[in-house]
Amino acid sequence: MFYYLLKYVVLGPLLRLLFRPRIEGLEHVPASGAAIVAGNHLSFSDHFLMPAILKRRITFLAKAEYFTGSGVKGRLTAAFFRSAGQIPVDRSGKDAGQAAIREGLGVLGKDQLLGIYPEGTRSHDGRLYKGKVGVAVMALKAGVPVVPCAMIGTFEAQPPGKKIPSLRPVAIRFGEPLDFSRYAGMEGEKAVLRAITDEIMYAILTLSGQEYVDRYAAEVKAEEAAAAKERARTFRRFPTR
Repeated sequence: MFYYLLKYVVLGPLLRLLFRPRIEGLEHVPASGAAIVAGNHLSFSDHFLMPAILKRRITFLAKAEYFTGSGVKGRLTAAFFRSAGQIPVDRSGKDAGQAAIREGLGVLGKDQLLGIYPEGTRSHDGRLYKGKVGVAVMALKAGVPVVPCAMIGTFEAQPPGKKIPSLRPVAIRFGEPLDFSRYAGMEGEKAVLRAITDEIMYAILTLSGQEYVDRYAAEVKAEEAAAAKERARTFRRFPTR
């Protein structure tokens, strides 16, 4: 109930007014039945813009940190994400990927739409990064199509670290559903999973026009954070005069 209140009364109309989203290819999203919508992830706003414009309800796998915050703000954030139908996924530990797959298959098993960001994290620089194969595993195990989606302009409206988004138009593009039934029963083949994931990422890239980086975003983020930390340590030892 609260999901539809947000969508049609509170948040949906507000997002449409602020961002004036241009929607392309909405007809590619199945009107019924289970399907995965796989998109790029540029901004915190992405979590809310796509559900606001889709005719059907969509459930995203959200990082567990959104549900475990402390204080009044943390509790409100957790309540909001739960009410919006988001599912918390712990991304730490070796079993994190399997947990996300189980949760995702549970959604698809109910003939619902599952939203997923194959990059696994928000892009910190606006580029599109290598996708993780969990989306391929779920597509094969559930036997469902994957609809590629590109968010355009949300990085500029609300880049990482910016709490209040800028008021500017954005676009959301959906591509034709990708059918991977030819690979049925091959979810245990690493090469197949990689090929499927790369095909999905190429479809997203074609829609978004982003620069592509053939590395995982989390790895690049970690390297850049380590480099920044080293520069700061060097500066403290040898400050400029």
